[in-house]
Amino acid sequence: MDAFIRFTNQTQGRDRLLRATQYTCMLLRYLLEPRAGKEKVALKLKNLEASVSTGRKWFRLGNVVHAVQATQQSVHATDLVLRLCLTLANMNRVICFICDTVLWVRSVGLASGINKEKWLVWAARHYYYSLLLSLARDLYEISLQMEQAKGEKSASQEPLGYSVADEETEWLQSFFLLLFRSLKKHPPLLLDTVKNICDILNPLDQLGIYKFNPGIIGLGGLVSSLAGIVIVACPRMKLKIH
Repeated sequence: MDAFIRFTNQTQGRDRLLRATQYTCMLLRYLLEPRAGKEKVALKLKNLEASVSTGRKWFRLGNVVHAVQATQQSVHATDLVLRLCLTLANMNRVICFICDTVLWVRSVGLASGINKEKWLVWAARHYYYSLLLSLARDLYEISLQMEQAKGEKSASQEPLGYSVADEETEWLQSFFLLLFRSLKKHPPLLLDTVKNICDILNPLDQLGIYKFNPGIIGLGGLVSSLAGIVIVACPRMKLKIH
């Protein structure tokens, strides 16, 4: 109970719970809408999803400050590739949250002359860029861990456990075995990679790059939210900046 109270006392913790609720509603609504007699339930889920989405906007108002602080921290990363990926990703997050704040100002009626569609596209575009750069960071970290695991294997002369004649198949088996070992040894890297892959589905759909049905987006958002809950609840699972 104490851990739950500490989690819900955090703004990010409450946002992750609301986000999980929002995408759960989206997923359930997609599954129930085709079924006869479930129209009322689907409508209730749609209304709940809209209400939760509105509530989450309040929690995101201070995210510009957090993104600016993250940008300042990433500038000091020792690794050049990590420094570039993280800094550019956080800068895009800053722009995304600024767009989000402008949209909130319009939604509460403080400024009626704002072009909603234009700002939505800008927010989605910079969110997409941020996620691409975050995934580039993840892939770079994975490659480093795989190189390290490969070096450890060579030093210990540990067998791969496979005996195949086909060299291409053997290479693939070696690659996936190293990938599995690297991610198993570094859960924060696995969690961050899964989270970013799931998150990128939404801007891909919004920008028309690749269209997904609401069920896929809902499932991806739910998985990403659960990963985010684990990261907030267990800070040691957050991928560190080197």
